[in-house]
Amino acid sequence: MPPQLSSGNDTSRDTLIRANGRSTVIVFGEALADIFPDRTVLGGAPFNVACHLQAFGLSPVMISRLGDDALCAQVIKAMEEKGMTTLGMQFDRHNPTGQVLVHMEDGGHRFEIVPHQAYDYIHPGVARMTTLAVHPAMVYFGSLAQRHHISRRALKTVLRGSRTPRFLDINLREPWYEKRTLQQSLQLANIVKINDDELLILARMFELAGNDATEQARSLMQRFDLQQLFVTCGEAGAWQMDREGSRAEAVKPDELAEFVDTVGAGDGFASVCILGAMKGWAVDLTLARANAFAGAICGIHGAIPEDAGLYAGFTRKWGV
Repeated sequence: MPPQLSSGNDTSRDTLIRANGRSTVIVFGEALADIFPDRTVLGGAPFNVACHLQAFGLSPVMISRLGDDALCAQVIKAMEEKGMTTLGMQFDRHNPTGQVLVHMEDGGHRFEIVPHQAYDYIHPGVARMTTLAVHPAMVYFGSLAQRHHISRRALKTVLRGSRTPRFLDINLREPWYEKRTLQQSLQLANIVKINDDELLILARMFELAGNDATEQARSLMQRFDLQQLFVTCGEAGAWQMDREGSRAEAVKPDELAEFVDTVGAGDGFASVCILGAMKGWAVDLTLARANAFAGAICGIHGAIPEDAGLYAGFTRKWGV
C-alpha cells in the first residue's frame, strides 16, 4: 500500500536558460499506463520525459499522483529501478492510477483517455512543498494533466514557487482541452513544443495572423511573448523559432532500420530539447539531436527503451 500524504511569482519574460550547475527539472503531470492491444506500458508524456531526462544524466523530480492499486506499484518500481526519486509522487485512496487505451491504426495510434484518474487530483499544497524543496533549474508541464481544476491549481502553485524557465509541451487530446486552459498555459510558458497539426489548431483557436505555419508561429510567439517554439513535423523533421521570429531550418530525422510505432516520439524530442537548453547547445545541434532520438524511439515498442544501451549510444556520441 502506498504511504499516505497529508493533505509565486511569474518568471521574468527575459529570463535565459542558465542552469548554474543545477540539473534538477520538475516534471509536472500524468504518470499512467498505456494499455496496448497486446501489452501494458507505463507512460504519459511527463513520465516519459522524466525517464529520458534521468537516462541523460539530469535529475528529474516528477510531481504526479497515483492510485492505491497494482499500477501504482509498477510505476514506483520502474522509477526506483531507473534511479529516479519518488519525492514528488502523491498517492490517492479514491481515484485509480491513470490509464489510456491505445488503438493502433494505419501505422499511427489513437488514444482513449480514461477520465477521473489520480493525476487529475494532484494536491496543490504538497506539490508546492516539493517545488520549494528541490530548487529546480526548469519546470516542464503539459496540457492533459490540467483537465481538472485541482491539478490546474497544483500546477499554478508549482509555477509560483519557482522563478525558473517553463517548458510547455502541448499534447492536444480530444476532448480533454479547452481554449482558456491553453491560453493560460501559453501565458505561463517560456518555451513551447507542439506538432504541426497542433499549430494549426492553435492558429484557428486564437485566430493567429498568417497564411502559413511560419507566419502563424510568429504570431503565436508575439501573442504570448514566448522565447522559443519547437514544431515537430513527423517524417519531415522539426523546426524552431526564436523570439525575434527567426526560423531554424527543418531537419530530417535519421533513417530507421525498422519502423515500429510513433508512440512517445514527441516526448523523446521534448526531452532532448530540455537537455539541449540545460547544456547550452546551439539550436541547430539541439534540433538534429532531438530528431535523431525521436527517430530511435519510433524503432521500439512504446515510448521508453527497455534496453539502456539505446541511451548509451547517444550519450557517448553527444558527450553527456
